[in-house]
Amino acid sequence: MMSDRVKEILSWYESDNPGTLSKIRWMLGTGTLADTGKLVILPVDQGFEHGPARSFAPNPPGYNPHYHFELALEAGCNAYAAPLGFLEAGARTFAGELPLILKLNNHELLHDEKNPMPAVTASIDHALRLGCAAIGFTVYPGSALNNPMYEQIQALSEEAKSAGLVVVVWSYPRGEDLSKKGETAVDIAAYAAQIACQLGAHIVKVKPPTEHIELDAARKVYEKHNIPIGTLAERVKHVVQSAFDGRRIVIFSGGAAKGEAEVFDEIRGIHQGGGFGSIIGRNAFQRPKAEALAMLKKIMNIYAGKG
Repeated sequence: MMSDRVKEILSWYESDNPGTLSKIRWMLGTGTLADTGKLVILPVDQGFEHGPARSFAPNPPGYNPHYHFELALEAGCNAYAAPLGFLEAGARTFAGELPLILKLNNHELLHDEKNPMPAVTASIDHALRLGCAAIGFTVYPGSALNNPMYEQIQALSEEAKSAGLVVVVWSYPRGEDLSKKGETAVDIAAYAAQIACQLGAHIVKVKPPTEHIELDAARKVYEKHNIPIGTLAERVKHVVQSAFDGRRIVIFSGGAAKGEAEVFDEIRGIHQGGGFGSIIGRNAFQRPKAEALAMLKKIMNIYAGKG
């Protein structure tokens, strides 16, 4: 039976058809965190984004696409996200086993990163053929090339929703006018979440925000209105508030590989701030499977209020 929390979340998506709502329900109703309103998703787009050795050499079984399907299933993740190639490489073996998110655009690190713009590398038809629950798409707010990205996701989102798919937007601020610290600044992270929602995302993925404020104009507002940003929980609460007052699902990336204690502290801050969950890639699949499963189990326990 659907929980009251899941019913509440579904009620926020007032324009969507039963096909899309059923896919959101599928994701929220899958895995260890089923029906809690929380999500832990395994994303493995790093082979395309960072290169194979940087992604999989720390744990060589990860070179095999099947490994990631198995890790997501054994861990009890709500969904598994990857580019076209990785999903096609396991689509038949794992058909229907868990919700899949097809990453529709990707970029690589073989060129200047000042103003990145990913290429569209898959289609809505691919997502439907592979039985996916959702599409994923990255936008880079702050890039001088952001307008074409916004136009691409607008068109793809319209098509996806008509086909009954969920839209997940990776909103990662980046561009020559943003400092490196600014990419995760609290004002920029909140802005990125708002942009993703305005672009029609059902689920928004952003990076955990830092206490840094990038824009002088924003700093004046934060100080005038005493917006609390001193702890990660407070910053997460502000980012979630920026996503239509918490009426859109906001999940947070795991980022670069780090120690377990640091991972768990971050998850506790996200949970305390009202974040809906995490999308944990390198911090999971770059560890030996037994360690990854233990870590993901603890993360899920924290989101379930048991850790």
